[in-house]
Amino acid sequence: MTFQNILLEQPEPGIYLLTLNRPQALNALNALTLAELAQAIARVMADESARVLLVTGSGEKAFVAGADISEMQNLTANEARAFSEKGMRVMHALEALRVPVIALVNGYALGGGCELALACDWILAADNAVFGQPEVNLGIPPGFGGTQRLARQVGRAMALELIITARQVKADEALRIGLANHVYPAAELRDQGLEMARTIAAKGPVAVSLAKQAVHCGQHLDLASACELETNVFARTFSTEDQKEGMRAFLEKRAGKFKGR
Repeated sequence: MTFQNILLEQPEPGIYLLTLNRPQALNALNALTLAELAQAIARVMADESARVLLVTGSGEKAFVAGADISEMQNLTANEARAFSEKGMRVMHALEALRVPVIALVNGYALGGGCELALACDWILAADNAVFGQPEVNLGIPPGFGGTQRLARQVGRAMALELIITARQVKADEALRIGLANHVYPAAELRDQGLEMARTIAAKGPVAVSLAKQAVHCGQHLDLASACELETNVFARTFSTEDQKEGMRAFLEKRAGKFKGR
């Protein structure tokens, strides 16, 4: 599958690497890029052998510096709604992938770039990463889920501060407030991401997928309902070959050989 603004590679079996590839525009999200992201996500979803998706940006300056302002500048309200909905569909699709999605944030992740990172399951940041939702500087609020996912990630008060003041945070603060899971030297970010992806790819894929589903769905339920959801997915795994193999391997003191079924 050939793209103009992104790259989709498989550096190792089961591990996909999606790279935003508009370095001359700091990887800004325009309509074509969003369309290509949707296609790439569908490609990963359709691959039963997929185990992990890593998302990063090309060049040394930016993960994604935001949505493409030159494309948005003259939109009508109805056109802006359509553009927001297009971005929202991409973020929802990324979040709904059955495999873990890890953002490797190198450089600026602003506006739509921060929203893209937030739609991933967690963030590994380079030490030169900078996060922010600066849309109010343009006279608009976030439009790709930033007001919602950022609040769920760092809490309501911190999210409001960052969105309403447009204050940007560097990697060390992102780690402190829970926006990023880990911070690495920029030169090591990709290798660290691949190492984490290898660790995940060695686990039982059905269990990983169901655990992701339980966390995402359960956070919107009351505790009793969320625990019932967990009981259901726990029980479901006992009808899989992976559960039999995993427990047999444990008792035999060897690594499990999972097949994803």
